[in-house]
Amino acid sequence: MKICLYLEFYHFLGGRLYRNIGTGLLSSYDNQKKILADLHIPYSETWDDSCDILQINTPWLNSVRIARKAKRLGKKVIMWAHVTAEDTQQVFRFTSFIFWLIKKYLTYAYGLADVVCCPSEYTKSLLVAYGLPKEKLIVQSNGVDTTRFVKDAKKRLRAREQRKLHGVVIGTVGLAIPRKGIDDFLEVARAFPEQQFIWYGKIYSSLFVKPFPKQLPKNVEFTGYVDDIVAAFHSLDVFVFLSFEENQGMAILEAAAAGLPIVVRDIPVYQGWLIHGENCFKAKTVEEIQAGVHRLIHNSDLRERLGRNAKQLAEEHSLQTIKKHLCAVYNVF
Repeated sequence: MKICLYLEFYHFLGGRLYRNIGTGLLSSYDNQKKILADLHIPYSETWDDSCDILQINTPWLNSVRIARKAKRLGKKVIMWAHVTAEDTQQVFRFTSFIFWLIKKYLTYAYGLADVVCCPSEYTKSLLVAYGLPKEKLIVQSNGVDTTRFVKDAKKRLRAREQRKLHGVVIGTVGLAIPRKGIDDFLEVARAFPEQQFIWYGKIYSSLFVKPFPKQLPKNVEFTGYVDDIVAAFHSLDVFVFLSFEENQGMAILEAAAAGLPIVVRDIPVYQGWLIHGENCFKAKTVEEIQAGVHRLIHNSDLRERLGRNAKQLAEEHSLQTIKKHLCAVYNVF
């Protein structure tokens, strides 16, 4: 068996579109490569007719062309539902105007697959609502490489010295786009002027996304893209993730693997696996977010307990666990 593991924009224009971005999509793609290597399954990142299975990450235009060709040749097609029409909103300025078109396109594209891997039950429910048949949809976590995010005192010290961080630092990791909750992040930071808040992640031009406020709180730093994401996580003491829409939230799994206490917005995608008061704090309002952050700032035992339970959650989504699930999918073919 040979698999074509395909991520269209990863190669488009020499990979320029994915350079210095650091998205959860890329993390999931890297995880899949590690799993295939561990299973000793040969794979190619470009399509050729010798491949038995085409495994697509995000079906853009050329991906659909290749999927149709693979189907004509009798090959099996797996697609990962990293993108839904819902999570394209509040990203770039134009996406809200073409919601209906994105939804229609994704329904067609995912419909070409023999199996669609949905990162969560929530994503599966969205695709069922699109009209896709339940029998081709499976829930499959993106997983997290728990061996990569183990605590590293040297990385933490170096990152904190570089950014001049001290005390209990609150932060997040992700693209600096409106959907990720920038406005609420800033409002929470204003409530704790003595604490440092830091956002690691690519910053887009204001031509494409809503610009930051002209005056940011003095205790907030937006770093832009950083090379060492592991060091970024280790520089934090509290991880906040205030996104309005996700299909799973890779950064949450990575923060959990790093043993960080987590505060998230209470949205449907987290139901069933993020448990308030056990492995995270959930909050519906800015005031509730602030209350959770306040408790974590002033209670080191609570930070330790939530971080320890978050790490256990990450183990449940480890690559070793995901490997078994994907192997079962491949064996069906």
